[in-house]
Amino acid sequence: MYDRVSTSVRTQGGESDDFSITIGLHQGSTLSPYLFTLILDVLTEQIQEIAPRCMLFADDIVLLGESREELNERLKTWRRALETHGFRLSRSKSEYMECKFNKSRRVSNSEVKIGDHIIPQVTRFKYLGSVIQDDGEIEGDVNHRIQAGWMKWRKASGVLCDAKVPIKLKGKFYRTVVRPAILYGTECWAVKSQHETKVGVAEMRMLRWMCGKTRQDKIRNGAIRERVGVAPIVEKMAKNRLRWFGHVERRPVDSVVRRVDQMERKQTIRGRGRPKKTIREVIKKDLELNDLDSIALSTSKRHQLSMRETISRHELHTNNLDGATSKIFHGLLTPTRIIHLPSSEDEFQTTLRASKKHFEKINVKH
Repeated sequence: MYDRVSTSVRTQGGESDDFSITIGLHQGSTLSPYLFTLILDVLTEQIQEIAPRCMLFADDIVLLGESREELNERLKTWRRALETHGFRLSRSKSEYMECKFNKSRRVSNSEVKIGDHIIPQVTRFKYLGSVIQDDGEIEGDVNHRIQAGWMKWRKASGVLCDAKVPIKLKGKFYRTVVRPAILYGTECWAVKSQHETKVGVAEMRMLRWMCGKTRQDKIRNGAIRERVGVAPIVEKMAKNRLRWFGHVERRPVDSVVRRVDQMERKQTIRGRGRPKKTIREVIKKDLELNDLDSIALSTSKRHQLSMRETISRHELHTNNLDGATSKIFHGLLTPTRIIHLPSSEDEFQTTLRASKKHFEKINVKH
């Protein structure tokens, strides 16, 4: 498919003459990303390390090192492995960030280089849509998510600001198009009250604009939300955090998310002053506020799947974080009890019968 390939460029002034392509991938081809990932994975399989020490997503590569010297050695290895096969590491797009999580980390005077080119040091960079800061804070990512939400809002303003469109339909359109752009990546935020306030204020401005109202009209936020049919985004963030927490807890111990979680717990060395807020503290607060608890996972995969199938056949209706009805599937989290997945067949049948009686008591709809 790459033999004797030619293409042309179409512009407003017309279409250019055909010219041959001898390097690169077909733009717009669904097969090109797969081919690139496959080739890159084969060429670097001998030098790749276990995540999160080495993370690859298409042509975006992240390398982690304990020191600048270690990072330079790894860059040399990757440069040698790629450039011998015709690839080239981008000098202009490469940058490095030195995290300041550990106060006892020694200071190095060496520079991080690719060949003779010195890589600039930054205090934050964006990877896969999320902004990462060297001090571990999330202010940059919060502002970036709000800006992304406003960009989606402007693109959809023809519908959201049209007086002929029903207000309830606008609310559904907002929840489908705009809100996911704001909530992207918020499951891992160690969010503070100031961040929640900032995100909530941005959402209220959008909702008032949809309704054609301003603060001078002296209409309460609750009335605006009820009119549009949109719950507070802060509560939606808490719901997503709990869903992600359940997903992480069910993963095997050797999975990437569990390894990163263990790395966070090992950061026990702290300096003077108040320690930084962690995602574990936020999750613990969410569980306490909603009277929830995590599930004890079963060592038997068959019993775990059977229990999930049993619970998924029921839709537990209760007041959720959005102030409406929610459906809690697969035994992720329950607001009334902890579900212990059994380790034997007899215990499983006993637990199954008890669960059915419990669902009948709380008016579960089949």
